[in-house]
Formats: sequence, structure tokens, C-alpha cells
Amino acid sequence: MKKILLIPIITLFLFPNFSDSQPLYYPPINPTATWETTDPSTLGWCQSSIDDLYSFLEQENTKGFIVLKDGKIVLERYFGTFTNQSSWYWASAGKTITAFLIGKAQEENFLSLNDNTSTYLGQGWTSCTLAQENNIKIRNQLTMTTGLNDGVIDNHCTLSSCLEYLAIPGTRWAYHNAPYTLLEGVLENATGQSINTYTQLKLKNPTGMTGTWITVDFNNVYFSNVRSMARYGLLIQGNGSWNGTQLINNTYFNEMVNTSQNLNKSYGYLWWLNGKQSYMLPTTQFVFQGSYAPNAPIDMIAGLGKDGQIVSISQNRGLVFVRMGEAPSSGSSEVTTLFCNQIWQKINNLDCTLNVNIHSFNKVGLEPNPAKNIISISNIESEKYTIEIFDMIGKSILRVSNQNNIDISNLASSMYIVKVQQGNQIQTQKFFKK
Repeated sequence: MKKILLIPIITLFLFPNFSDSQPLYYPPINPTATWETTDPSTLGWCQSSIDDLYSFLEQENTKGFIVLKDGKIVLERYFGTFTNQSSWYWASAGKTITAFLIGKAQEENFLSLNDNTSTYLGQGWTSCTLAQENNIKIRNQLTMTTGLNDGVIDNHCTLSSCLEYLAIPGTRWAYHNAPYTLLEGVLENATGQSINTYTQLKLKNPTGMTGTWITVDFNNVYFSNVRSMARYGLLIQGNGSWNGTQLINNTYFNEMVNTSQNLNKSYGYLWWLNGKQSYMLPTTQFVFQGSYAPNAPIDMIAGLGKDGQIVSISQNRGLVFVRMGEAPSSGSSEVTTLFCNQIWQKINNLDCTLNVNIHSFNKVGLEPNPAKNIISISNIESEKYTIEIFDMIGKSILRVSNQNNIDISNLASSMYIVKVQQGNQIQTQKFFKK
């Protein structure tokens, strides 16, 4: 109970002006036009903390990064040869676009979320019996509750032979990519338009986004530049409205960004929701208690994709951030909840005007690495601290307090993440167990 209550208490304490919302600025539709900016110093953001954020992002293989405050660009940085015109893949963060398009198609009476998927894909799109297949609805595809077996050799495979019955639809949450991907066929057959055409008409033209859907193996992947991803985040920050024009009806929008089923409370219609009582992650049926990004605002929602593709929005703080790039050090998992949390931690540290004393701790050390039996944590400056070890899918394996020599002899050989918390400061390190 304490963990659940602690997050909003800390959030309100550190950021007392969250409710001071400002009118949103929307950049011109022409993507080459000037996008207004806000000087970070006017928000009380320290240059040293900004530099620390950029250093962290570069270290974590980032290509492009942007932060909007009430729609205006506050921070924008590109690394290597990447520029604001460079195109990159959204990976599973692009699922959120599909969620928008399905809602728009329902609004235009092309389909209903309660329709059988087979209405649009035809009978035999799975290897289930006819009765089992006819129980799968579009809503199940949007909520990851189709009941199809995500434990097949390749759960991206959209062939009927790969789509096996495992549970009654709606009774099991599993991050299964193939049923999601088949929403493209549902959308195209319902509207009579290609997904690129429908995206152009309903999303890109009204917002000035650029980008395209490209088939990669079994997956349909959206590619765009960082600013286009930020435009989409701004649309979501505005509750589906762009500069006074409502692009998606309020009823569907609210469903999309709120808990969509009772199994994974942190999942909407293909959006990840923060501040919930519990969450689930890909490849496991374990239910984790608390928020998946405890350093982020409790109202934060995110599109999360492989290798750390992130669009993250907090309406309370008026912030949108986008990160594109290669896999961070925490790994190339399907959804990078840990990395999203780390970026929010850095964003929290930008404000130099907070009326609280947050000590800036030196980076903790960890040795040996790789390790076999014992790891030692050094550079801990607080008398009271906690150390927690997570596996690469985010499951907490071990937690100790005020102890810097930790027995890991019982852990399996793998990569792990160590989280060290000193007061409000959280640092992470990865290590390999031999």
C-alpha cells in the first residue's frame, strides 16, 4: 500500500505547479516551417543538467531526442550524422498510430471494435476451430487479449499456422505482435484504403506529420523523423485535438488512453499507462506491483518500441518527449519501460528551482563485472539506501537495504540490471552473471 501512495505524494511534492496548464502551441502544418521554441532557462532548467541528459542519451546510443513544453520545442539534440530530417523506425511505438486509425475507422462506421476479426480477414486466418476463431474481436487485438499463443517459435508470424488457440479471448493478456499486425488487414479491408492512404488522410494531412508504413518481415513498421513523432505526441497531449480540430472523438480517445481490460492495468488500446496499481510485460504472465515508470508522472502514457523508440506524454506537466535510436544498455526488449523511466529521472533533475534539496550523488560503481558469486556496490554516499536486481524483462529478483556486497551465486547466467536508490535519487547499472 505504501508504494502505491508514495508515487503521487512525491510527485506533488517535487512538482507543485503541475496543475498550471498552459494553452498548447501547434506548429505550422508545413513541416519545413519554423517551430516555435522555449528557452529552457525560462523553465528554470539548468544547463549542467541538460548537458548531463544529453551525455546520458549519447551514451545510450540515441540518434534523436526532443522535448516539447506546451507544444513548443525546449530541447532538441541529434547525435552522429542523424538530423531533424533523418527517418527512423518507431517499432512498437507505432502501435499507437494503429490504435488511433482503428478508432477513426470506427467513428466513420467502417467497423466496430466488437466486430469479429474474421469479418475482415475471412475464415481461417488462424489455426483455431471456427468457433474459437469467431470469438476473437477487434477489441481483443487492440488490448492484447486474443487468447492466441504468444509462445510459438515466432510470435511475429502472421501465418495461420502460427496463430494457435491457447485461451478464451479476453481471459489472458499477452504481448503478441502477430494479432496486432493483422489489424492492418482489418483496417484496409474495412475502409477499402491502404494503411498509408488512411494515415495520410486522417493523421498526416491534419497535423503535418511525415512518414510511411513499410513491411519488414511479418511486421508493418512506421518510419518518420523525430519531429513527426513529436507532432503525434502533441496530438495526444491535446486529447486528440489539433489546433482546435478534433481528429478523434472524445469517447474513443478516453478509452484508448485508459485501462482497457482488468488483466494488465497499465495497458490501454496499444498505449502503455503509468501510475497504475500493477503492470505486465512481454514474454511473462507475472503481474508486477506498482507503476512501470516510478520516476515518471503518474499521468504519463507512452508508446514504447524495441531498441528504445519512445513517445512519452504527460498532460499534467505539459511535456512530450521523443527518443529514437539504437538499443540502450538495458537491452533491446520489445518495450523499454526501464529506459523510459531513466529518461524521466533525468528530466526530473532538469529543474534547478525546486524548493527541495535533492543531493547529486556520484555515479555508483559495480564490480566485478562479469561476476560469479558476489557483486560489490561502491560510491554510495547515503546512510540509508536500497539495492534491487532486475532481470532483463523487468522482474525484481532480489532487494536488500543498506548492504553493498550482494550474493548472486544463485542467479542464472544472464544480464541483469541493478537499481540503487538513495533518497529520491535512483541510479542503474547493468552486469553479467557468469
